[in-house]
Amino acid sequence: MPVSRISLRRGHTAAYLDALSAGLHQALVERFEVPADDRFQLIQQFDPAEMRFDRHYLGGPRSDDWVLIEITAGRPRSADTKRAFYRRLAELLALSPGLAPADLMVVIRHNALEDWSFADGHASMLP
Repeated sequence: MPVSRISLRRGHTAAYLDALSAGLHQALVERFEVPADDRFQLIQQFDPAEMRFDRHYLGGPRSDDWVLIEITAGRPRSADTKRAFYRRLAELLALSPGLAPADLMVVIRHNALEDWSFADGHASMLP
């Protein structure tokens, strides 16, 4: 039940955005214990002046193709699960759309079941 936000520089093709979306979803299913039909993503594009980031902090060098993926997930995953997810995501996005692993940053946040309402004004995850 994660919700993912993909933030990147404006100007990429629809095919590039599709590849980011597909790679993220595949990695979530394969390594983050997410069902295949659980796909909620927002892609947000910014003008170059609206993205400020350090090109070398804890990685890099980062290029103008830097992508930030923020994931809000209900239930926590183990550190090993997260490590496997990060690796698989970097592998998949390097294959398509060709994102350099140094240009990928991921932040995962967790919240409680009562924090989710998927529709109709119901606390969807509570009995």
